[in-house]
Order: sequence, then structure tokens, then C-alpha cells
Amino acid sequence: MRQSPSSPPRSAPPHLWLERLGATALATCLCGIPAFGGDEAPPSAFKPWYPPELGAYEKELAQSDTGPATEAEGIAIDPGKVYDLQELIDIAERTNPQTRSAWERACQAAAAVGLSRSAYYPTLAASAGAAYERAFTPFPSLTQGPGPADVSIAGGGTLVAEAALERAAVAFRWLLLDFGERKAATTSAREWLMAANVSFNAVHQQIVFAVTRRFYELNVARQRVTVAQTAVDAAAVVAQSARARLEHGLAIKPESLLAEQQSAQAAFDLEAARGALSDAETALVESLGVRPTAQVRVAEVPEDAFPGTSAISADELIDRALSQRPDLVARFAEVRARQAEVDKARAAFYPKVVLDANAGYTRLDVSIEDSKYFGGTEPVYGAGVFLHWSIFDGFARRRRLDAAESELRAAQASLADSRNSVIREVAKARTDFETALRKRESAAKLVAASDSAFDAFLEAYRRGVGTYVEVGTAQRDLAAARSLEIDTRSAIYTSAAALAVAVGDLARAGATPPPYVKP
Repeated sequence: MRQSPSSPPRSAPPHLWLERLGATALATCLCGIPAFGGDEAPPSAFKPWYPPELGAYEKELAQSDTGPATEAEGIAIDPGKVYDLQELIDIAERTNPQTRSAWERACQAAAAVGLSRSAYYPTLAASAGAAYERAFTPFPSLTQGPGPADVSIAGGGTLVAEAALERAAVAFRWLLLDFGERKAATTSAREWLMAANVSFNAVHQQIVFAVTRRFYELNVARQRVTVAQTAVDAAAVVAQSARARLEHGLAIKPESLLAEQQSAQAAFDLEAARGALSDAETALVESLGVRPTAQVRVAEVPEDAFPGTSAISADELIDRALSQRPDLVARFAEVRARQAEVDKARAAFYPKVVLDANAGYTRLDVSIEDSKYFGGTEPVYGAGVFLHWSIFDGFARRRRLDAAESELRAAQASLADSRNSVIREVAKARTDFETALRKRESAAKLVAASDSAFDAFLEAYRRGVGTYVEVGTAQRDLAAARSLEIDTRSAIYTSAAALAVAVGDLARAGATPPPYVKP
């Protein structure tokens, strides 16, 4: 045996070793931990505050490409092309970032389904490693005397052993029985996937509706400009007639001034209509999901083309909406997912049966006091079926079950409330659409009557048998009637699209907005 010295070697005093160790640890901490001086909240709630690293964020944001990837999708706006409604909808569905975001959420839900199904498969893991260990065992040297029962420690030594280990193994584990917990988890994931899929359709529906509404609003804004231009022309004719009567001594100065005032008001209304048209063009471009500076030429809607009257009754529309509205389908899928989560929480009360197995080779070599290594290589393996049953966990499973049942009841209540909302929305949308169609005929008659009245009063005013008050009133009535007709036309377009959204038709595969038909 190798004997160690009976007295330890000389070393530095213990307090010096502690001081050196503390200094080394402090230096390591100061060098390894980043500075957190900028991680602070605003110092006051009464004025804005600029974090120290805000400039770096702003610079990186300015250099990043966050614009819509129209070129990446193969869609580019042609400034020379006139786009109809279907083409605009196609562009919006391809370029709007909301569709890509909803699609990614659906992909995440699909991945969650695959993750839940992986629990049905066994797990197989391989491991390999090598290790070396040197250990020693101290033992004393004993001396007997002076009496036969007196024993004292005279010194000591150590027994040094070295070991080298190499191991390679494969572990197999399979959950054989869990009383429906995996099934419930998979069912819940699949229901959330359905909710994500129909929510994806709902995003498309909202985009289609937004583009459709902006398309109609743009065309209505164009018609308002035309009506405003017509009012300017009519006001100019009235003003010219008033000046002519004044020159011939058939009118007084206030009449001419009032005519000039009404002409200026008509010109102001024309500029306001042109501004509204510019806003409508910008709103349509924004609904497409492209840059607001993009130039898009939009087709016009024929004045005699309107969505046709639906032959489907209100009850049939409500029944269809209750079965296909994407938000209702998502709510229903949520209820089913919550029910599956309740089943999963209940399955946690039951035991689990697991099959465990492992197999491999182990090599172990040992040397004691510089002797030759001895050992060997042998296969190692084992297998067993185990029952795991949590008897008591501080009522954690009971609380999880209570929470799952509460979420289920909340989802059921939300579904019932959503159904009632859908019924009200469909009924109102159909009433608005039918009302707008009926008002169209009255508006057309009002415009025709106002136009004839204005022509008659203007001719009478020119001949000197009418008054300016009559012709001015007729002019304002004609402009108001034409504006009313434009409002009625806009109401028909928007109410038809709103009815399609309320029923859920725009979310159907291959669905299109209500077609144009002549009355």
C-alpha cells in the first residue's frame, strides 16, 4: 500500500483562501452578468419617456421590411388595369396580412393535434456515455499499549481505486392504459383546430365584406361627384337666368346675389364630394392590404344594376346562418373542446399502466492501488409493467375538474348568446335589404318628379312668370332628391353584402358577393 504522509503539507492560512475565493466569484459575476441599467419603467406618469435603447429599436424597425408581400404572392397592382369587384377580392385575400396570420394560427392548431396524438406512440431513447472515477478510502494505523486494552492511532493511509465505465443502452416506454386521458386531449385539440379553421374562414369573410363595402362606397362617391357636378351646372343656369332678368329690369339685385350664393354653395359641395371620393379610394386600397399609396383603377357599377331580391324566407336564412356562420361553428367547436377537457380532467383520477423496458451493454474496469484493471463487458436489460396511481394530490385534480366544468358552462352560455345575436342580425339585415329595395322605386319617382318640377319652374322664371324663390327651391329639392337616390343605392349595396355576411355565405368555399341583376 501507498502510505500518505503523517502530517499535511504547509498551505496558506484559511482566511486568505476564503478571501481569494470570494474575489474570484465576485469578478466572475461582474464579468458574466450583463448590465441591466436600462431596464427601468418611466420615472413619472405625467410626461412621455424615452427608454435608453429606443433609438436602436426605431432604427431596426425602419430597416425591416414590414410591408405586404404582394410580389412574393405573385400579385402586383397594374396602374393601367381596371379591376372589378372579384379581382379586388382576390387581391385582398392574397395580400392582406390578416389572412396569413389566421392561416398560421390554424397551422399551429393542426400541429397541436399532431402533438396530442404522439401520446399514443411509445417512446424510444438511446443513451451512451463514458466515465472515469478515482476515489480513495482513508484508514488509520493503530498501536497497542501500554496495556492490553489500550489502542491508539499512530498514523494513517489511503486506499486508492480507479474505475472506467462505458455504457450504451436503449430505453423503451409505452403508456398502455390511461382511461381516456389521451383520447380526450386529442379530441380537444381537434376541436380547437376546427375553431381555428372556421375562424380563418371568418377572416376571409370579413375581408370580402370590407372590400365589397369599400367598392360600393367608392362607386357611390363617384355618383355623388356626378350629382354635385349636375347641381353646379343647374346653379350656373339659374344664376345666368337671374343675371339676364336683372339686366332687363325683370329682377332685383338680391335675386342675383342669392343665385350667386347658391352657385358658390354648389361648388363647395362639389369639392366636398371630390374629397369624399378621394377618401373612398384610400379606404378601398387599405382594405386590399396593400400600401395606401398604390394606384388602383376600379370598375364602375352600372346604375341600373342592383342585387336581386332573395326568394328565401327569413326563417330559412336564419336556419342557414345557425348552421354555417363561422363564428357559431367556432363557438360550437369550443363547447366540444371544453367537454373533452372535462373528460381529460376526470381521467386524471384513474391509474395509468406503463410498460418500461431497457437493454444495453456495460463495460466496467477497476484498478486498486495501480494494479491491473479487471472487469468485463456484459449485456444489461430489464422490463416491467407498472401501475401509477396518484392517491392524494392536495385536491389538485378536483380543482382542475371544477375549472374545466366551469369553462364548459361558460362556453355553452356564449354559444347560446351568439345564436340569439345571429338571429337578430339576420332578421335586421334582411329587413334593411328589403326596405332599401322598396325605397329605390320611391327615390326614382322622386328624382323624376323633382327634375320635371325644376325644369318647369326654371322655364317659368325665364319667361318672367315665376319667382326666384320657386326656382331656387326646386333646384335644392332636385339636388336633395338625387342625393337621396344615391343614399338609397348605397343602402342596397351595403345591406345586400351585410345580409350575406349575417347568413355566412361569404365564408363558404367559392362564395361570391350578391350578383348584379336588373330589376
